[in-house]
Order: sequence, then C-alpha cells, then structure tokens
Amino acid sequence: MQAQIQALLAVQGGVGTGGAGPNAGAHMEVAKPAIFSGEAGRVGGFIMACRLYIKMRLRGNTVEEQVQWVLTYVQGGSADVWKENIMEELELGEVEYESVEELFTCLKKEFGGGEEESIKAAELRKLEQGGRTMEEFVQEFKQAARESGYEGRPLVEEFKRGMNGGIWRKLMEAENPPTSIEQ
Repeated sequence: MQAQIQALLAVQGGVGTGGAGPNAGAHMEVAKPAIFSGEAGRVGGFIMACRLYIKMRLRGNTVEEQVQWVLTYVQGGSADVWKENIMEELELGEVEYESVEELFTCLKKEFGGGEEESIKAAELRKLEQGGRTMEEFVQEFKQAARESGYEGRPLVEEFKRGMNGGIWRKLMEAENPPTSIEQ
C-alpha cells in the first residue's frame, strides 16, 4: 500500500511531499487577477496579481502567450480602447514585447500616470491603526507607503500619526525611543 501511495505521488509531481517537486507550481491553487478596467488606483494591484500568476503558472509560456493572457483581464471602461490599440499594434507587428514586464510598464504609464502616487499618499494620510494589531497596521502601512512618494522623516511622522495614541506614548516614554519605522 505504501509503495502504491509513493508511486501515485511520484506521478503527480511531488504533490503531498511539500510541493518540492519540479512542477510544484503547476499543482498549486493560484488566484487569477481581477478584471482591470483602467482605474488608476488599481493598476499596481492588477500588475502584482498578474506577476504572481505568471510566475506560478505561466513561467514556461512564451512572452507572446503571457502578454495575451494579461490582455484577457484588461476589459471595460477606458481599458477597452487601450487594449484594442495594443492588440492592433501587435497584429500589425508595430510593437513586440521582449518581456511581459514591458507590457506592465505600458499599463503603468497609461493608467498610473502620477495619479497612483497621489492616491497612495491620500491612503497613507487616512490610515489609522484602530482596533488592529500593530503587526497588521505595519503591513498595511508598508503597502500604502510603497508608492506614496513619502520617505524619511515625513514617512515616520505619518506612521506615528496613524498608530494608536497609547502605543505612541509608550514608545516616546521608552528609554531609547525609536527613530525609524523599523524600530
């Protein structure tokens, strides 16, 4: 019986053995990205979801297949016209992507256009710890800070402003108060 189980596992490419087999990603559940309709504040998340899916499921596919797969999730709103133009340029040979990252750069350029930084900065300014743990707050803060344009002292000040007052007071009363977000 044990030999049969081992034989089945070997045929399945390592499923049940911690996923350490060469095709481990092929057997894992991976969420597909949500449809992207051109909203500036969503382009970063869309690209991140696509990158993860491509890394886990489409790594062996050609660049052309990866680009076409991404374009199937670009639908509706202002994204339809952009996608139509890209498809036409691809068909006419006017544009050829060396990597799917080039398509992502075009997406950011078209739909991120500086507005994404403003949106992230506004999210960061509104962010408060509330009833969340400090670990949860830190993770959400890092995500909002990533493309906000904030860095250095202004970033630290936004972090202190968003944390719960009791925690902030205890940190400031400490023998060696922190001078960076990491601390």
